[in-house]
Amino acid sequence: MTVLSELRMRPATAARWGWDASTTARLVLAGVVIFTLLVGANLATPLYPLLQARIGMSSLDVTIAFSSYVLALVAVLMVAGHWSDHIGRRAALVLAVMVGLVGGVIFANADTLVSLSMGRALQGVAVGLATGASSAALRELLPQRPDWASRFTLLSSAGGVAAGPAIGGLLSLLPDPTRTPYYVHSAVLLAALIPLWLLKARPAIAPAEGPKPLKVLAPRKPSISKDARGAFWMAAATGFLSFAVFGFCLSLAPGYFATVVHADSRPLIGLLAGVTLGASALSQLLGARGRFVVPVALAVLGVSVVLVGAAAAWSSPWLLVAASITAGAGQGIAFRQVFNEVAGRVEAARHAQVISTVYVITYLGSAVPVIGLGLAVSSLGLQAAVVGFTILCGVAALALAVLSLRSALRA
Repeated sequence: MTVLSELRMRPATAARWGWDASTTARLVLAGVVIFTLLVGANLATPLYPLLQARIGMSSLDVTIAFSSYVLALVAVLMVAGHWSDHIGRRAALVLAVMVGLVGGVIFANADTLVSLSMGRALQGVAVGLATGASSAALRELLPQRPDWASRFTLLSSAGGVAAGPAIGGLLSLLPDPTRTPYYVHSAVLLAALIPLWLLKARPAIAPAEGPKPLKVLAPRKPSISKDARGAFWMAAATGFLSFAVFGFCLSLAPGYFATVVHADSRPLIGLLAGVTLGASALSQLLGARGRFVVPVALAVLGVSVVLVGAAAAWSSPWLLVAASITAGAGQGIAFRQVFNEVAGRVEAARHAQVISTVYVITYLGSAVPVIGLGLAVSSLGLQAAVVGFTILCGVAALALAVLSLRSALRA
């Protein structure tokens, strides 16, 4: 099938040559696409101080620009999270890459908060289209290894988010630092689009029948089977909290980190912003198991987040780094376990829809609390607002740890 016939959900009118890639190549390509899109969505983290100076933005404006990405992503997950179940995984990923290209170019050339937010929103649309599709594709390519499919999904996602700030900081050393990172990223997306377009697709779901096949793409109300509801809500709550912490790291944290380490090097600040997310990504490689893994990991996350807020008061860069690493490791282990639990209880035909719904709630954590943090910074100052934010996140993590422990004891 061609990409266009997949989008129409109709069989191709004539056979065409295609790259019949191996399972390994398809795994790599699915992971690379979501990884690259998330790198692009987070290149701006160390660039925000430069953008504030160039465009004249406040701390609240930064959180608005950041949240426009998250809100667009959430809207797409709600409206189109199930699309790849019908048009196929390849077609959804092609759409995502093309929208991501447009969003990156708009963001690179933005000279107002509105255009900046528009570019960010298109990046959110791209990531939203790719999230359910890549997760479902990886699961279908590893039908006998659902745990590894979930691990690859989280590793690609967390790895892309973690690498974005570090890569953005390094590329900002090149001429025209607020635009060059996006031009380089656009070239990488174009390179990924070529094999994706040539790939001979293996549609997971048969094309829709009837005179109006596009009706299956209409928004639908999410529904979770009774057996999966408990796992769903634990995954969603853990994800919401995790991305509240990640949203802080990717928006206002660079300014906070600069006060702790007494430096304004963009590569250094980008690296620090990505430490928590990098530790989360690496933790996906660990094989931690057992009834009490989730409550222990959530407790580690809660204590570590509070210590991140205390690092400035104690002027301790080492505490900041250590607490950021343990926070990321605790989050990664906990989220992987609860994500695997809900993914394993969902039937294959509705996998993309349900996982997209988990991510709807998860990504809201990067918008609502972060906008609240931006408002708090405007009235309380950066350090006081960060301390209050980290205490709230720590208490929430410990509360989830208690709930998880009670569930483990009943099992």
